[in-house]
Amino acid sequence: MTSRVLLVSPAMSASLRQARFDDGGSLDAGGAARARSAAGSLPSAARVLASPSVRCLETATALGLEGVPVPELAGLDVGRWRGRTLDEVGAAEPDAVGRWLTDPGYAPHGGESVRELCARVGRRLAGARDLEGRTLAVVEPEVVRAAVVEALGMPVAAFWRLDVPPLTVTELSGRAGRWNLRLGRPLSAPETE
Repeated sequence: MTSRVLLVSPAMSASLRQARFDDGGSLDAGGAARARSAAGSLPSAARVLASPSVRCLETATALGLEGVPVPELAGLDVGRWRGRTLDEVGAAEPDAVGRWLTDPGYAPHGGESVRELCARVGRRLAGARDLEGRTLAVVEPEVVRAAVVEALGMPVAAFWRLDVPPLTVTELSGRAGRWNLRLGRPLSAPETE
């Protein structure tokens, strides 16, 4: 049996555009329009899941999907940094940010570390390997990164080396205790006949 997991990153929002840690904001008008134009471009799935963030749930809706919010697929908990830009935090706490970006076990913001995020997403991914049919999940970019790190058995330090553009699909197919990876296909409007 081959399991397939399609991870869709959210459409553009003000916080993504500003490199702001998720602030609970909605998609911007352009991101919502682009997601609506891509509705129907994804294959059918046995399960449709979503990070519980506003931007992931709105992306799922704009894509014509009914995504079930799953707490284990939430983005990285950045504690007191939530809603701030990386530049703002870097100016106020340069040593903490520097260490956070190089030490996957460090969580100076009081939330979870990158290592903890990868472990959480890895546990969810391990359960997906035994499911029949395709799983489609609209998830935060850092959840896509964590899934790739875990699926390929990469060092957690590789997390920051993976870029996940808005509204792209990363596909994992699993069989015999391992995953294969298909990276970052952009979603586009479905072709008409």
